[in-house]
Parts: sequence; C-alpha cells; structure tokens
Amino acid sequence: MTTESVADRAAAARVTLTLSCLATLLVLINFTAPVSTVGIIGADLGSGASGRTWILGSISLGLAAFLLVSGSLADDFGRKRVFVLGGVLLGIASAACALAPTTVVFVLARIVQGGASAALLASGLGLLGHVFSPGAEQARATGLWGAMVGAGIAVGPVFSALLIKVAAWPMAYWVIAVLAVLLTLWAALGLEESRSEHPRGLDIAGVITLGSGLALLVAALTESRQGWAQPKVLVFLALGLVLLIAFVLVERTVAEPMLELELLRRPAFLAATVGAVMIGVAVIGFMTYVPAAVQRVLGLGPLAGAGILGIWSGLSFVVAPQARRLIGVVGARYQVAGGLALCGVGELALVGITEWSSWWWMVPGLALAGLGSGFANAALAGLAVRSVPPHRVAMGSGANNTARYVGSSLGIALIAAVLSLAPAGQESSREFAVGMTYAALVSAVLSLLGAVVVALCRQREYTGTPSRPTAEPLGGSS
Repeated sequence: MTTESVADRAAAARVTLTLSCLATLLVLINFTAPVSTVGIIGADLGSGASGRTWILGSISLGLAAFLLVSGSLADDFGRKRVFVLGGVLLGIASAACALAPTTVVFVLARIVQGGASAALLASGLGLLGHVFSPGAEQARATGLWGAMVGAGIAVGPVFSALLIKVAAWPMAYWVIAVLAVLLTLWAALGLEESRSEHPRGLDIAGVITLGSGLALLVAALTESRQGWAQPKVLVFLALGLVLLIAFVLVERTVAEPMLELELLRRPAFLAATVGAVMIGVAVIGFMTYVPAAVQRVLGLGPLAGAGILGIWSGLSFVVAPQARRLIGVVGARYQVAGGLALCGVGELALVGITEWSSWWWMVPGLALAGLGSGFANAALAGLAVRSVPPHRVAMGSGANNTARYVGSSLGIALIAAVLSLAPAGQESSREFAVGMTYAALVSAVLSLLGAVVVALCRQREYTGTPSRPTAEPLGGSS
C-alpha cells in the first residue's frame, strides 16, 4: 500500500470519526433538550402530567423502536445512505417540533426524531466499526463516541435553558433542524459508503412486533400515574407483553432475524445488553427528573437545573475517553459493572432531598453517578462492536443502543409512576421531594442489581448456528 493511499484512508477515517461523534452529540443534545424546559413547553401546549411525561419520553420510544431496524438497514443497504437519511429526517422532525400546536403533534414529532436519531446512531457506530480495526484504534474511536453521549446529555438542557432566555422554546428545535441539515450535507459529501458482505433483508415482522410492543408497554407505564387498575393501562400492558413475546418467537423462526437471539448466549453481548438497559432505566430515567427537582424542590430556575444536572453528565463526558484505558486492566465487563455500582451509590447519596436542601447537597451523588456513567459508556460502546460478527457491526450497535433507549423510555415512565406514589401526589415541593426520594431508592437498587448481573456474565464456550458467521468470543475479561 502506497504512502498516499495510507494517508487517504487515514483522512477518511478522521472524517468518519468526526461525523459519527458530531451526530451522536447532536442526537443527545436533542434528546435532553426538553429536560430543563418541559414545564414551559407543557404549559404552552396545555399538557397535563401524562403529557409532560410523553414530552420527556417519546423520543426514547422512537429510538428504541427503530435502532435495530436502522442497524439492519445500514448493514444491508449502506451505512452512509442510512446516516444521510437519518440527518434529513431529524431536520424535518425538529422543524415539526418547533411548529407543533398541541402536545400530540409535539410528541409524534419527537417519536420521528427518535427514529431519525436511531438511523444516525446505528449507522454512525457501524461506520466506525468498519473503518477502525479491532484494537487500540477502535477502542479510542468508540471511547470518543461514548464521550459524545455524555457531552450531549450535558449540553442539551443548558442549550435549551439558555435559548429560552432570549427566545421562545421552539427556537431550540429550529437550531437543531439547521444543525441537522449542515451535518447531512457534510456526510453526503465526505463519507465513504460501506455495507455488509452478507446482506440479509428487512425483518418486517420483527420491526412491527418490537416497535408496537415497546410503544404499548411505555404507554401502560405512563398512563399508570392515575392507577394501575384502569382498563386502558391493563389493555396496554397485556397487548405490549403479548407483542414482545411475539417478537421473540418471530426472531427465533424467521430465516434472517433483525436480532440474532443466539448472541445473548455470548457473555460479552449479554453484558453489553444488560448494562445498556440498566443505564437507561436506572440512570438516565432518574437523571431526567433532576432538573425538575431542582426547580420544583429547591426553587431554582431552568438554567440552574441544567447546570446542576451537568455535574453528572459533564463528568461522564470527561471520564469516558480516559476510561477506555482501564479495559486492559479490569476488563470491559467489570468496567460496566463497576460503573453501574458507582451510579447506584451516587443515587443513594441523593436520597432525602427536601425543600430546605442546598444544591451543594446534591453534588457528591451526582459526581459519583457521573463517574460511573462515564466508565460504563466507554466500555459499552466497545462491547457493542466487538461482541458481534464484523459484518454485523451496525446491528450490534443498534442492539446495544436499542437496549439503552428501551431502558430510558421505560425508566422515564417508571420514575413518573414512582413520583406519583408520593403522599398527595406531587403538587407541592415537599411532596415532589418525597417522590424523588422514592425514585432515588428505586433507581439505586436497579443500578446495583444491574452491576451484579453484568459481573456474573462469565465467559463460557459459545456455540452459534453454523450457517450464521460469528466473531470469536472475547476473553474472560469481557
């Protein structure tokens, strides 16, 4: 290989890494943008308590429903093509959010944003897996990608809280739309196309059963705020569970499944999946409500709420690129488990917030959870790519991110349900504080439980289906 061709490949790799990281940053900024302004958006659109929960959680639903299919489409029809399509859809859906006249329209537009974000995340990490060979370079690339998750979560609430000081809340979504268009143009001109050498086609039945099942399950959790005995809650819950069981059956019987369930027998893949679910349910779900607690319990403004949340997300951003260095020492699996354990301890430190508390009282718990999130995010990205066959890297990233955002969507709805258990609901600052104590306890228990499960995913011999090529199992450290 000539010096010129090596330089060209290095330049192409840099462009791919930059675009993948910028896309992830933009997706997470958009993901967390309503966290600090949900009260203002809800008041403007006439949203009730359930409506505000949907405003927060609807994008997670879109992400969870479409990440796996986006990974499959990227592998089969072109990762660049899916990346560009995702950017176009994100721009259109963001404009629809800015123009939304009602809660229903806003929520539907956020679900479409979630689908577009799914295309960007799955194809972006798939592009990284294709360009960077397994080893130190891939670890560095996925570590930077993981850092963008933390950076986006840190920037999003501050971004929307700052804009609302100079303009109405729709301005944040107009800015996101413009940035999505610019990102798309750069990707169309600068990315190189790649796809799997083993195209398998689209699993329509899997898409329908997974997406519908998740939507109904989230709807059941969201509507349960008014009581679990409501007929609609029971119907949503029953139908959701039936459809998710149907998804498993479909994936076991179709010739080319969207998710190869046999991979769950591989400890590295199982650890990555469980870790991602628990990060979503127990960490992102809880942290989504921290700005609301700062505003309603401590009496501070949206910008202060976003800044205090930034203690958690900012530390996650700083730690993730450096935490990759630990993988060779403690192993990715133990790094994920340790990260979840730190998150659990941090959430326990947030138990007992009252209207008389100072914001400084929250710093130790948020800092510990931020360190834990950074450790876990850095390891999860690498496990997602390394635990699947090389030609299915986008499917692997899609599966891992699906797990994360399934967890986020369920976690946001779960914390809303837990908050409603507070005496007399959550109408006053004191009652909301009691609800946040319940939420911190539940989240801490789930984080620590997740840490134990991930740590117990010990390596053992993997027997895959011979007709489906798979990567070699990772070593015991995974």
